[in-house]
Amino acid sequence: MILLVEQGSPIIMTDGSFFFSSHERTLFSYLLHSTFIKRGYMNVLSLFDGMSCGRIALERANIKIDKYYASEIDKYAIKVAKDNYPDTIQVGDVRNVKATDFPDGIDILLGGSPCQGFSFSGKRLNFDDPRSKLFFEYIRLLKDLKPKWFLLENVRMKQECQDVISEHLGVKPIALNSRLVSAQNRYRLYWTNIPFTDELEDRKIMLKDILEDGFITDRDKSHCLDANYFKGGNLKQYFEKRRRQLVFSNKVIMLQKPRGNNKGSIKEREKSPCLSSSSWEQNNFVEDGPSKWRKLTPKECERLQTVPEDYTSSVSNTQRYKMLGNGWTVDVIVHLLKGVDNAM
Repeated sequence: MILLVEQGSPIIMTDGSFFFSSHERTLFSYLLHSTFIKRGYMNVLSLFDGMSCGRIALERANIKIDKYYASEIDKYAIKVAKDNYPDTIQVGDVRNVKATDFPDGIDILLGGSPCQGFSFSGKRLNFDDPRSKLFFEYIRLLKDLKPKWFLLENVRMKQECQDVISEHLGVKPIALNSRLVSAQNRYRLYWTNIPFTDELEDRKIMLKDILEDGFITDRDKSHCLDANYFKGGNLKQYFEKRRRQLVFSNKVIMLQKPRGNNKGSIKEREKSPCLSSSSWEQNNFVEDGPSKWRKLTPKECERLQTVPEDYTSSVSNTQRYKMLGNGWTVDVIVHLLKGVDNAM
């Protein structure tokens, strides 16, 4: 097809190719982009992109992407994003990103600004925390870019902070718990102008369903995964503070101290010895050796976040735990993004 523009027809070269003036090339690029948009292709900017959970969610929601721009500074998260999506356009630190960097405009703005300053589990420094102030970078670009759709995710926080965010975005948050689509308790707030009507259906996925080996759990749903999970946990922390999920061998080590005619023993068994009136509990102890309980594996954490298995496998386990703890539960985002397709 030959495109006719005001300047006249393109020049046909001797080899049969076309030559356009700079004005005509600009116009052609604009018309080409407009054609993609009419067919449903979107330009997406993801701020604080991490390992590109937003890209996975867009794919699962069947939203066609023209360009996916990612603002991220963690080199390991960038590596994972690029390994899985080589066409991702990295734009660097959000503080240096400008609306003029996107001449074709942005249709969807995604973001989950750092939450350490808001979180109930953190110090709750709120907007005084430099990390929380990055929220206003999201607001700046939202105002400058004027995308058709936006989505911001964050943690549970004090009501006054929640109200400030709602005032800036013009919408109130939707509260969702990842437990409905995965084996993890993860309560988050989502501010969006994407139409949201259908409630999340409970898939009834239990923690025991996502474990890789014969280990067992005392819970139906995992504690919330966080960026410090790579440090592991201990039994005291797990049972008293109810954090950093552990799973257990289906066999326990029973340490029986010598007592009376009993010379004592160390045995691995699936059930404890019979309780009796002979003060059994005074000389029998459960040994919590390191081989009998463990933290979740990176693959199990991917399953908790509904991320494709081995998606993060190109970096060390430490970095995998960090980015998975910082990431989104992908299928929650998928559910929210489906409203884009319904509204078109």
